[in-house]
Amino acid sequence: MDLLTVEDALLLAGQVAEYVDIIELGTPLIKAAGLSAVTAIKAAHPDKIVFADMKTMDAGELEADIAFKAGADLVSILGSADDSTIAGGVKAARAHNKGIVVDLIGVADKVTRAKEARALGAKFVEFHAGLDEQAQPGHDLGGLLAAGEEARVPFSVAGGVSLDTIESVQRAGADVAVIGRSVHSAADPALEAKKLRAAISSSNS
Repeated sequence: MDLLTVEDALLLAGQVAEYVDIIELGTPLIKAAGLSAVTAIKAAHPDKIVFADMKTMDAGELEADIAFKAGADLVSILGSADDSTIAGGVKAARAHNKGIVVDLIGVADKVTRAKEARALGAKFVEFHAGLDEQAQPGHDLGGLLAAGEEARVPFSVAGGVSLDTIESVQRAGADVAVIGRSVHSAADPALEAKKLRAAISSSNS
């Protein structure tokens, strides 16, 4: 959810919660509203996994600890961060019985770093193309999927996942599909989320 207010986030979460397993609070929302947004979403949806997309680059243990105390179940650390930053986040995650997601946005050798992040204790690794990257001519989700498949670690895919691409995401073996714009920009976010859930269910049956 790359919205900018807690009110908007609560509204969207309420519309789609029935169809999702994880509610991710995007970095812009956390920067605009603070970690009170995480607390509010977790309070409203205690049965859901709440993912705070902190994109931490330093002070991994401290920042993860703050987010976990605010109610997050998952916290992201950048794959370009030092190993010690990821290890610190993992230490905090283990203390809270929560998880760290290592985000590979901007990492050139995603396959190698994915394996390293998993060895450091990441719950899963996110193969991620950011909004700026997606806006570039020729952006293709296929490169992320191929890297995820090659890495052979638990992984998520973010950046261009939609009804049109969800089948290829599953075929690549992704554990998590991160879907943002195609849901929150839809005329009916709940209906779009329902269709995506149905598409995933039909492929798994």
